[in-house]
Parts: sequence; structure tokens; C-alpha cells
Amino acid sequence: MLADFGEKTGLEPREGADLSARMYALAAQVYALYVQADWVTRQAFPQTAEGRYLDCHAQLRGLERKAPVAAEGTVRLIAGEASASPRDIPQGTVCMTAGLVRFETVRPAVLPAGDVTVDVPIRALEPGAAGNVSAGAIVSMAVAPMGIAACTNPLPCAGGADGEGDGELRQRVLDTFQRLPNGANAAFYQQGALSFDQVAAATVISRPRGIGTVDVIPATLAGMPGEELLAELEEYFQERREIAVDVQVRAPEPMTVDLDIQVEAKEGWEKRQVLDGVEAAIRDWFNGRLLGRDILRAQLGHLIFGCDGVVNYKIKAPAADLTVEPDQLPRLGELNVEGLT
Repeated sequence: MLADFGEKTGLEPREGADLSARMYALAAQVYALYVQADWVTRQAFPQTAEGRYLDCHAQLRGLERKAPVAAEGTVRLIAGEASASPRDIPQGTVCMTAGLVRFETVRPAVLPAGDVTVDVPIRALEPGAAGNVSAGAIVSMAVAPMGIAACTNPLPCAGGADGEGDGELRQRVLDTFQRLPNGANAAFYQQGALSFDQVAAATVISRPRGIGTVDVIPATLAGMPGEELLAELEEYFQERREIAVDVQVRAPEPMTVDLDIQVEAKEGWEKRQVLDGVEAAIRDWFNGRLLGRDILRAQLGHLIFGCDGVVNYKIKAPAADLTVEPDQLPRLGELNVEGLT
């Protein structure tokens, strides 16, 4: 603006002059308008929209951002000694990990007379992935029930998920354009199942029992869906199915996958730390999102090589890629991670 003013008038305002200051202020406002216009353009399209503006695009496609999901598992309550009478375990008993991740029992329980342990289902107090803890991570209770001396979790707590991020929601929105749901096709049933917060993946099988039949197979982040979720999905689709269509919602068929892996650690890295990191990455990878997906050695190798401290690896088992049917859920069986020899 100063250059144009000088070219047209032959004058050059001094720095700090009133006219120069006014031009600087005007230029800043014009630049801010350009930035605002660029931001508005990004929010106008689902490919680049963010936050609540992406939520608006999702609503136009009949979708909502998934809320966080709390992890679930089982806690084993241990009595100091056996008792001649049963002991009540109230619902809402709070157990904690060393990192103060808190869980509560979801139903009342009873420690039978003469027994010293009882297993009770629990759920994380705070929804999110932080509730996914390993076996043995729960070590204390906020207030111990009468006669209970200790607690632990014999199995990992799993299924916790953070709220759906922009990337995941954006992909679901774009999928509705690429695979238009029409109330009768596989996309309609799959996108309907994925609208549930707990569902991490879903497959649809057309005509499994002949013409006019549909099977919907969901999976949660923890893997197998519970009976309550299956019942909710069944009710959801019975209200929305086509006339004379037999819709069945069922759990996937588990497929056990055994892995035998050798890993070479980088120089200067502690071998045990690297092996533990690879094992943790593989266990995290085997979740409900693998529903109907083939187990590829190349994908496993990419996962292993991406772990910190890994310089080389060898996959001894499986010896070849594993084909997975649409209604099968790969689940981790025996996992052996050792040093490369």
C-alpha cells in the first residue's frame, strides 16, 4: 500500500507518520479478512472442516461424533481369611491402579462362606483409552468392603476408547458419499452399526440364509460384543429394516492367531525393553478393528519395525498371510517375542 501510494503521488510517507500508521492498521485488517475467508472455506467442506463445523457436516449425513467409551473388565477381591458367613460386596466399590486409574464394580456381589476370592465385573469411572490396563494393574481399593484385604485384575481391562476424533469422523462422513446408504444396501446396515459408540468395526453379509436375509456382525474395541450391545443393535435394525427382510445381528466367529517373532534391538538399547515394546504394540493391534481383515505378514512387519529400538526382525509364525472371512475376528493366541538369533 505504501509503494502504490508513492507511485501514484510521488510522495513517500515517513515511518511513524500518521498516514503510514493508518496504512499499517488497514493492511492488518485486510490480511485478517483473507485469513478469515480461508478459514471459512475450509469449514465449508467435510474434507477440511474441523470441530463443531465437522459435526454439522456429519449431522447432514445422519451421523454423530462417537462419545468416549469406558473400559470394562473383572476385579478379583481377596479376603484376609475365610469366613463362616457370606460377605456382601456393594455395587460401586472403587478399585484403583498405581497410576490412580479408578474402576467401580457394576453390580452387587457376594463372597460365599468359606471362600477367599470372588470375581466381580468392573467399569472405568472415566471413559477413554486410559482405562485399558494390563492384567494385575489394579492394586488397591478406595474403601475396602468388610473383610476384603486386597484386589487385583486377573485379566486386562479393555474396550475403552477416547471420543471420536476429527479424522475418524471425517472418514465416516466421506464414506456416506462414496457408499450411499439407501435403506437396503450393505452400506446402510454397516453405517448404522458404526453409529453406536461401542462398535469399532462391522461387516454385513447379504443372503446368508437365502433371499431376503441379512447378517450384521459388529465388533467392539475389546473384541467380542456383549449380549447387551447385540440386543441394542437387533432392536435398532428391526425398527429400520426393509419390509419382509430377516435381519440378524450376531457376534463374529473368533479366529485364534499364534505369533512367533524374533527381534533385534538397536545398539545401546536394552533388549528386554525393546521386546516388551513390540509385544505391547502387537497386543494393542489385535482389537475389534481387525474384524474381517486378513492378517498380512507385511503389515505385521511394518508394525514391528515401527517400534522404538527395533533394527531388524523375523516373523517365524505365521509362515504365510492368513485369510479372514468377513464374519471372523482374529484374536491373539500364543505370542512369543524373543531376540533374533
